[in-house]
Amino acid sequence: MERDTLEGKPRVRDYMTRDVDTVSPDDTVAAVARRIAESEEAHSGFPVASGRRVEGFISARDLLLADDNDPLFKVMTRDLIVAHPEMKVTDAARVILRSGIQRLPVVDDAGNLVGIISNADVIRSQIERATPDKVEKLIQTLQNIHDVTASEERRRVPLAELTPTQSKVYTDELEGRSYELQNGLAEPLVVIDNMGELLLADGHHRVKAAQRLGIEEMDAYVIVLDERVSLGMAETARKENLTGIEDIQEVDYAHHPLVETTKRLQERD
Repeated sequence: MERDTLEGKPRVRDYMTRDVDTVSPDDTVAAVARRIAESEEAHSGFPVASGRRVEGFISARDLLLADDNDPLFKVMTRDLIVAHPEMKVTDAARVILRSGIQRLPVVDDAGNLVGIISNADVIRSQIERATPDKVEKLIQTLQNIHDVTASEERRRVPLAELTPTQSKVYTDELEGRSYELQNGLAEPLVVIDNMGELLLADGHHRVKAAQRLGIEEMDAYVIVLDERVSLGMAETARKENLTGIEDIQEVDYAHHPLVETTKRLQERD
């Protein structure tokens, strides 16, 4: 679920694997190749670390191109893309997509390895998006914060009547949402009906993709408030002059502040 409103968006730390297999820079190519061959798990490669300090990555392809007796520090990839545990999962997904890698090491502020997130983890995070349970949690949050009664309806909503609460979407994610819409796979939107003001709480990429495709209405979980309240997301929409879907900016993905490379981490030290 694009939890871009009352709940924080899922972070890498929520989906990464914390128990990470690593190899040492001094290990030989033959030893690591044997380790991959004898492992019961599928390994496409390993982070190379001295203690918990990441120095690079060794892939199966790197091993094939090297001599058996070469130490890993001679053949490993040193300029390795790494992510921070506080990075949004959707942003990590873009890095994985753009770079073509399958596993993204995760390092803390000190550059120490704390986990690894794979393309499979990203897929898992996307499967766990909008569900009735999460909508119910949003209802409870609204009721607790604003002392208001809220109920849920499932209905079709005209996109022209929606007020967005997020100012930008990413080009590459729009492609995925367009595919889902064209194949009947798109999940419902989450909309808050604040006494007739329809605030889009979740689904900004979907509505932007729908606009591209000429779709005029979509299925939605609609949270209906029994009295008008002042919502933070509505204030955000007003401050950013968001009145309709056309106001959502489509941007290509730029370098993310929580993405580093091992080379830059070493230079920083």
